[in-house]
Amino acid sequence: MQRRQLIRILGGAAAAAAALPAISRPALAQAYPARPVRIIVGYAPAGATDILARLFGQWLSERLGQQFIVENRPGAANNLATEAVVNVAPDGYTLLLVNPANAINASAYDKLSFNFLRDIAPVAGIMRVPNVMEINPALPAKTVAEFIAYAKANPGKVNFASGGVGTSVHMSGELFKMLTGVDMVHVPYRGAAPAVMDLIAGQVQVVFDNLPGSIEHIRAGSLRALAVTTAARSDALPDVPTVADVVPGFEASAWFGIGAPRNTSAEIVGLLNREINAGIADPKIKARLIDLGGMPIPGSPADFGRLLAEETEKWAKVVKFAGIKAE
Repeated sequence: MQRRQLIRILGGAAAAAAALPAISRPALAQAYPARPVRIIVGYAPAGATDILARLFGQWLSERLGQQFIVENRPGAANNLATEAVVNVAPDGYTLLLVNPANAINASAYDKLSFNFLRDIAPVAGIMRVPNVMEINPALPAKTVAEFIAYAKANPGKVNFASGGVGTSVHMSGELFKMLTGVDMVHVPYRGAAPAVMDLIAGQVQVVFDNLPGSIEHIRAGSLRALAVTTAARSDALPDVPTVADVVPGFEASAWFGIGAPRNTSAEIVGLLNREINAGIADPKIKARLIDLGGMPIPGSPADFGRLLAEETEKWAKVVKFAGIKAE
């Protein structure tokens, strides 16, 4: 009897021990987050990336019971922020607001200390937005055709600003130069928001900004929208034509999502993906994304990973054609 009891006790202990690995991994995700989480943004406050980081930071804070704090690290066209995330522990407590600069910089920079597609794990896409070609209302142009005529009549005297070398705002301007033959001078800033402020002040003449960062200025009349950069018009600015209406073949858009250091556990990535997708589906947040001019892009981490790979390949061709090499 004692021997049978001992066998039962030992057998139960063995079964419990065998179950431990299966229990501990979900428990890891359930315990996360146990302290505040940082979302690193590679640009100054008030730009599109910052707006989205704060919107979803608040959502995740409310859903997961810990603060998701936005930390702005502008500089080097988003590379400083990306490097900061690449070099931290893959524990889910430091995330990156991923944007087109990550795909563009992969080919625009020769000596990066990281490989974006290898070193950042895709977590979730948030939205895709058009850029908007906008000017100071004092400039004597009300259409893309009139702007082209003005720029050709004033070669080298039109400054187009961007949030930094290699950003989608910069690349949209370079694509415009390439397809129209206009001579514009690129003026990079440490983020799109200060570039837009100088556009409003008349220090520069044109910006191809991400729509979320400029739409309120356009609605207020501080900026004049000439066109959106996508193939189709934006529901947020239905009366604004596309650049392609005048410049055949022109198409550019920005997209945003969340990434984490590679080797972040699948459980944490899955949890964040589910909560971000829940935010995208929330009527208030969805309405806010649409109001910003964006199209929500829900999906799995693998879906976002495919988008990153496709965009990296696309912009590599533009970088090579334009001969862009960032320092």
